[in-house]
Amino acid sequence: MNKPVARISALSLSLMLLAGCATTSLTTAPESPAQGQALALIDQGKPREAAQQLETLAATLRGGARSNALADAAWAWHLAGDNTRARSLLAQVNARQASGASLQRYHLTGAELALADKQPAQALAQLKEHADSIVPALRTRWHLARAQALQGTGDSFGAAGERARAHAALSGTARNDNQAAIAGLLGTLDDASLRSRAAALPANDPLYNFAGRALIARGLPLPRPFDRDGGGQFDTSKRPPALSDGYRPPVKLAVLLPLSGRLATAAQPVRDGLLAAYYGEGRRRPDINFIDTAGTPAGALAAYDKAVAGGADFVVGPLGRDEVDAVYGRRQLPVPVLALNRGKDAPPAGSAGFSLAPEDDGIVAAEYLRGRERGKALVLNSTDDTGRRAAAAFAQRFQQRGGQVVASIGVSDAVGDVSAQVRNAGPVDAVFLAVRAPQARLLAPQLALAGAGGATRVGTSQLTVGSGKPEEDVALDGIVYPNEAWNVRSVSGVPAASQVAAALPSARGAAGRLFAFGADAWKISAYLDKLANEGGLDGATGTLYLDGNGNILRQPAWSSFSGGRPMPILGGR
Repeated sequence: MNKPVARISALSLSLMLLAGCATTSLTTAPESPAQGQALALIDQGKPREAAQQLETLAATLRGGARSNALADAAWAWHLAGDNTRARSLLAQVNARQASGASLQRYHLTGAELALADKQPAQALAQLKEHADSIVPALRTRWHLARAQALQGTGDSFGAAGERARAHAALSGTARNDNQAAIAGLLGTLDDASLRSRAAALPANDPLYNFAGRALIARGLPLPRPFDRDGGGQFDTSKRPPALSDGYRPPVKLAVLLPLSGRLATAAQPVRDGLLAAYYGEGRRRPDINFIDTAGTPAGALAAYDKAVAGGADFVVGPLGRDEVDAVYGRRQLPVPVLALNRGKDAPPAGSAGFSLAPEDDGIVAAEYLRGRERGKALVLNSTDDTGRRAAAAFAQRFQQRGGQVVASIGVSDAVGDVSAQVRNAGPVDAVFLAVRAPQARLLAPQLALAGAGGATRVGTSQLTVGSGKPEEDVALDGIVYPNEAWNVRSVSGVPAASQVAAALPSARGAAGRLFAFGADAWKISAYLDKLANEGGLDGATGTLYLDGNGNILRQPAWSSFSGGRPMPILGGR
């Protein structure tokens, strides 16, 4: 639990902010035209030239004007990477004479240099001014510097809060790195601390949605629904009023699926699951229209336009990742969508995204193991895209939560002898298996013979792919994996998995997961308001939540093999 979160040096922080901050201008109302012209060079990517001009200008000034110019020159030298010169100029500044943005640059430069010297308490002393009073151009750096300083003093939750306040102004790699850093900081808290501190956050605190996602990944309840920002509001004004249980379906629903093309096989169980739940509802149902996307981005855009022209007030789909990116690329969508995959960007304002991503399995597996204080894990993953993505997500979250991945072993369909690699990894108390059943059956005895048989073994939902014969699957006994809720318990509005599988081939075996996914797509569309405003919704794939950015999050049920048969774990974990 005490593995340190990756730290960012002051120079790296400067480069990250220059590359990833949505607030581009570093200039504010200047003391003089000459000072403003020099500061403008920073915006042009010429901090060294700015520093030289500001230093020359300072030599012609006195009093507060001189201190302001020296503070700005120190800031510019710091951005140019010459911290020796920056320190020299800072020492010449009379902080009592400096004012405005120049004084804020003085404090921020001093703080970032203190962080470079591993003096977090000194950095915090420089950053006492409330961020709301900091000029907008410096505010994001101010938050990130405070985050690093708080982390250095051991306040992980406070550091996460500062990073959360900076998050909206970041973009690209800087934004992704910041999100990972927040997850890592929250990962240092135990369950009780995370729950209590999340519950104490005021409404609309930027950290709450991050803390909520961490709680869901650990299988813990939310203190309250996610806060809704501009991107998390949903227009359901065209729908009739909700019934007592929150049921409020669209008036006219369009479903965009690849009914032809390379994704048609995956689309069939999704379509069947959606229709099973749709016809299982005895109350008012919307008109429903399935539109073929052919599995291409162009087809998805054409299908969406057809849905809009046909009067749909809500759209479910598309299914393919490239298709989702194409629709999200419109940004302003006249009719909201529930996309059935994870795009490279967040859902556009007013829309939502739902997926069964391999990364989710990796994250919940890491949380499962850390929740049981397992600290050293061996990872075995298939070499296909699904296995690699699950393994990468597992490793990142496991390490963020203070664990150590001692080795990762990729295995092909024809699993070879990995016993030597397992022995070379050394003692482990956890094994993560991002593989299918046929691979796991060959790996399990090797793990036992190589000395890892006593480790807690957790798989992904792929563990059921290729299973079904108890006499063979007995090799999987004891492996825990995230399962669809309808395989474990009854789910309101959705027929039992065994009942549906007996009648529909598309609900059997590995396809059953997509069938449940389709059923939940209908349920989300019918209970969108309830999901957004009241919290969790029991679905076929698990307990569903809607975060403040429009992402559907899922707490799965848990199962384990016993006697070669999948068995639910009492209590869900």
